Amino acid sequence: MSDLSPIELQIMWSRLIAVVEEQAQTLLRTAFSPIVRECGDLSAGVFDVEGRMLAQAVTGTPGHVNSMAESVRHFLDRFPPETMEAGDIYITNDPWMGTGHLNDFVLTTPCFLDGRLVALFSCTSHLMDIGGIGFGPDATDVFMEGLSIPFLKLASKGELNETLLAMIRANTRLPVDTEGDVYSLAACNDVGCLRLQAMMREFGLESLDALATHILDRSREAVLEEVRALPKGTWASSMTVDGYDAPVTLACTVTVHDEGIHVDFDGTGPQSPRGINVPMSYTTAYTVFGLGCVVASRVPNNAGSLGPLTVSAPEGCILNAVKPAPVASRHVIGQMLPDVVFGALRQAVPTRVPAEGTSCLWNLNVRGVAAESDGNYGFSMAVTSNGGTGARPSRDGLSATAYPSGVKGTPVEIAEAITPLVFRRKELRADSGGAGRTRGGLGQVIEVESRIGKPFELLAAFDRIDHPARGVDGGGDGEAGSVALASGRTLKGKGFQTVPPGDRLIVNTPGGGGIGPAAERPAEAVARDLAEGYVTAKR
Repeated sequence: MSDLSPIELQIMWSRLIAVVEEQAQTLLRTAFSPIVRECGDLSAGVFDVEGRMLAQAVTGTPGHVNSMAESVRHFLDRFPPETMEAGDIYITNDPWMGTGHLNDFVLTTPCFLDGRLVALFSCTSHLMDIGGIGFGPDATDVFMEGLSIPFLKLASKGELNETLLAMIRANTRLPVDTEGDVYSLAACNDVGCLRLQAMMREFGLESLDALATHILDRSREAVLEEVRALPKGTWASSMTVDGYDAPVTLACTVTVHDEGIHVDFDGTGPQSPRGINVPMSYTTAYTVFGLGCVVASRVPNNAGSLGPLTVSAPEGCILNAVKPAPVASRHVIGQMLPDVVFGALRQAVPTRVPAEGTSCLWNLNVRGVAAESDGNYGFSMAVTSNGGTGARPSRDGLSATAYPSGVKGTPVEIAEAITPLVFRRKELRADSGGAGRTRGGLGQVIEVESRIGKPFELLAAFDRIDHPARGVDGGGDGEAGSVALASGRTLKGKGFQTVPPGDRLIVNTPGGGGIGPAAERPAEAVARDLAEGYVTAKR
């Protein structure tokens, strides 16, 4: 291994990224939950025997990938490498040591080559229902939010833990989907192991040690090179979001120095009595993702590139919630963190940072009576959707796009096939993007009703209703979101609510903020906006 050239090592690195991408595609193709197979709410990666992430799949979300990067170390603490055997599979959904809430299962599988442990494969996906009161923010502690799985063996030497699987089936409204997703996660890691074994035999590798050193050292130095080119100093930023029943302040200071970037969330509001709290693992995941987008967007994501980017938050604040705080809807706050960080970075590198966007997902978490029995207890689904992203310094924001999460929107045809709901309207929301030299992205209008004459529940977890995305440098704010019934009643942005039969749910997702004075927008861009219906003549 010591004689490998840089070119050979680079080829192997690229091959490793291809291995984990096939790992992720296996999960995408076999998952039962539509939020995974249709929208890509997952992560997959390979780790060395020390628990350092060497490569992540391109397919996946930052909240899963960057928090999973830390969770593998927790698996190693409980299952030391010398105790691992071929065919073992480990599982947890611990929010504080996993990916932030109980609805994400993390599976880790040791990979052996000729009897030697050479790597660990890990993956995560979102499961729609794991019991409790359901996937919403109404719980007052984590124990109300569903089944909790500590660090356990899902399989031992190839034999599945049938007792654990029975416990999982018994604690969900969707036993068929949930068990199927567990098998999907296990298969995903198995494919990763097979492909890595084939790669190592092809290249004559006995271990990944030299390749791991190359990947991590090169990645770390690439990030530090970008960091050292930035202005040095400390900048502060704050943002107010809706919260559950009172506004929440998110505050940070960003310090850039020669050895990295540190973000401190001192000044952020206290944890909430409801399930919008964020464990530190998820806070770190989205914070370093925001930093990476500005500082090192071309550097592959691994333990080396993540190392120079560090995060802290006071214990007990909403971004470092203490167990047993409820955390089911941690994405509502956690996905705002790139915007908070951008507010500080804008003072240092204004030409590289977008305006605020919708940021948090505007998922329609719906639940109710199914049209026919399919082995589950009714239906429960997250119809993924979003508003507009913030304008970029030289380009408009993206419309109806999930940034920073990266998940795709659920196709209407899929939602209607799985649930007894009909989507009467789903279109871009004119005039919702903040005006500016570069315009904010548009939100969308979604109108849905039951087709079987039965009520259905909305487990609302929305934000940017009272505090829309702000424009910068004279750019306009994005339009606020809203949730209502066609009959005229305004619904709350968070909490369980019922849509009665014969009525329709109408959701207006928010728009992104603009950058620069609208008077500076090129005339041809204004004409194009009018022609496409992005803005009205009145606006």
